[in-house]
Amino acid sequence: MSVKEIKEAMEKGNVLFGIRQALKSKKLKGVFIAKDTRDGTVEKLEAAKVEFDVLKTKADLAKELNLDFECEVFSIK
Repeated sequence: MSVKEIKEAMEKGNVLFGIRQALKSKKLKGVFIAKDTRDGTVEKLEAAKVEFDVLKTKADLAKELNLDFECEVFSIK
């Protein structure tokens, strides 16, 4: 899983941003976190038994995905 997959899902409108969305949603195809995600966020995902892949830093992800905000958790539905 990669940034490319997130970009493709964004074009289709299938990306959720943030920890709350990742925890609330059922049947996600993938969850990705930034390398510099806060420990508390990682602990919440682990406690909920959500599997995730670690990508680049928040700043790098925002730049590559052409976002005007930084996000720690990306979910593909």
